[in-house]
Amino acid sequence: MSLAIAQNLQDFAAQHGLSGLSAPSLAAIREERAGYSVPRGKQFLRFQERVDRELLQHRVITRNPYTVWFRKGEQNAGQIKAFIVQFSVFSNLFLVAQLNKMINAETLESMRASKEILANEIGVAFKSRGSPNSVAETEPDPDHVGTEGTVQAGTFRFEAGHFEWLYQIARKLGLQFSDIGKRRFGTPATLFFCDELARLYGNENYAVSRAASYAVENWAAAGFWDELIEGLKRYNRKHETDLPLGFFVWHSRLEAQHAQHTQEELEEDYFQNAFDEDAFIRHGNEMLDAVAAFWDGLDAQRRDLEH
Repeated sequence: MSLAIAQNLQDFAAQHGLSGLSAPSLAAIREERAGYSVPRGKQFLRFQERVDRELLQHRVITRNPYTVWFRKGEQNAGQIKAFIVQFSVFSNLFLVAQLNKMINAETLESMRASKEILANEIGVAFKSRGSPNSVAETEPDPDHVGTEGTVQAGTFRFEAGHFEWLYQIARKLGLQFSDIGKRRFGTPATLFFCDELARLYGNENYAVSRAASYAVENWAAAGFWDELIEGLKRYNRKHETDLPLGFFVWHSRLEAQHAQHTQEELEEDYFQNAFDEDAFIRHGNEMLDAVAAFWDGLDAQRRDLEH
């Protein structure tokens, strides 16, 4: 769950029965900051056990039939095109949910965090903090763009927009710009997922949004990106094509970091604010149900396109 924790914090955690908390939370408890205490830390760990059991074991995290199939690289041309079209609709409509999340932020810090994601999505590459220049500013190809840093003082490039990375793949498949990304191309399952993202992830009630965000980030970090990458590599070898993988490789590198940051944000929220544990798990599962609907739709669609 956590990045490397200093030995002194590990010792503190072991002494007080707090092993499993992130380093920021352990440091705050040791320093006796407002809202942080050993009893509250133990209460959070009990809640985390519930989250692990009642939320993070959702079927879309533990086993996704579509990505298990996709990984084999046995797609035909129709199936790979259908996948890219639906993913392009999700990618484009995600901007709506992210914009709502930014608008509904309750603090300047959370607004800026959401704005970072939105700006990066539309074409502002991350720049290493404190560095006046970076590869990201001169090379918009996703294979060479970093996943850490800030968009502050970054350079906007049309070519660095995530949707344009997907368009690179679509063109290789013979699809036109007018064939992808629009709501009218989404299946009912894809549109349900996108609408639930807007409703839950972008909800004006922060308690709903934080649960949906936590669920989305843990789904995104669960390995499905790597299954898609492997499937596309095998597809390229089998069909002697050169579909660019940068969009998927970049997101795979990014999501492992996001899950850790989201975990730390959850702990901070739990210690500092009123927290409804049951509502968090309920809203998180609503979000994961919508994610599962998206993949179920793709799975049904690929079966229809088998011949």
